[in-house]
Amino acid sequence: MNLPSTGPLHCGPSGWAHAQWQGVFYPETRSKDFHQLEYTSRYFNSVELSASFYAPLRPELSQLWCRQVRSNTEFQFSVRLWKKLTHESSFEAKDIAAFREGIRPIEEAKKLGAVLMQFPTNFRFTPENRTRFIALRRELKGLPLVAEFRHSSWLEEDALAMLIDYHVGFCNLDQPDHSRAMPPTAFLTSPVAYVRLCGRAQSGPYQYSMDELTDWSHRVRKVSRYAKRTFVVLANDPGARSLVNAFQMKQLLGLTDTRAPRELVRRFAQDLSGVRPDSPLQTGLFDTIAA
Repeated sequence: MNLPSTGPLHCGPSGWAHAQWQGVFYPETRSKDFHQLEYTSRYFNSVELSASFYAPLRPELSQLWCRQVRSNTEFQFSVRLWKKLTHESSFEAKDIAAFREGIRPIEEAKKLGAVLMQFPTNFRFTPENRTRFIALRRELKGLPLVAEFRHSSWLEEDALAMLIDYHVGFCNLDQPDHSRAMPPTAFLTSPVAYVRLCGRAQSGPYQYSMDELTDWSHRVRKVSRYAKRTFVVLANDPGARSLVNAFQMKQLLGLTDTRAPRELVRRFAQDLSGVRPDSPLQTGLFDTIAA
């Protein structure tokens, strides 16, 4: 596998339409022309697009989203593949066509960095599933695919070799522990490196500690060394924790401009002590943190 030297590193949350972000990340008072995605793109150069997992996107909606992020020239979407293609036993040509048509405007705008194929926890590496995976890969030819496997059987040498042969990236995953869970990894099987942190709690919110994020930052640096693009996705959303961890990860990776919204810095002052607020923050009667 011929891989290029280190390419752009994209770090951001999974999704942006989260009610708990209101008044914490998004301003409490908003103008009529306020757009959540445009605002998010001021702070992050990538967002994992979640809506595509549940149904094919409407092309006009994809086109609108591309317009909303155009001021950030580094911005790239990672798109979750429609679950009908990964979670059901069969699919039809019209299903592939519907998914591809929905993301076509993102491709045309050159904003499509990765397409994440998320398979269910019980999807094991077997001859039948290998055949199924290859068939799906062929239908999605030309897309920058990354596969997320939650079952550790996909760590077998033959499974990893298959990903390399078919130019599919490996999603390095952090997830709640379960029987045969995929452990933390640092694999690169295509020019696209992908790291996805989902939290470790079986239920309820989870916020990564700085020690845990530091461990993952080492893995990110390892896989990004020869990647054309690297994506780091924080998917532990409840309570805006994914945002806190995303800003911390940006800081650990040395990404430029790690400013965060003032209210987020205020509410998570200890966790974000090294992140500058985007406007002066009053921390006490006489103390102010400069933007």
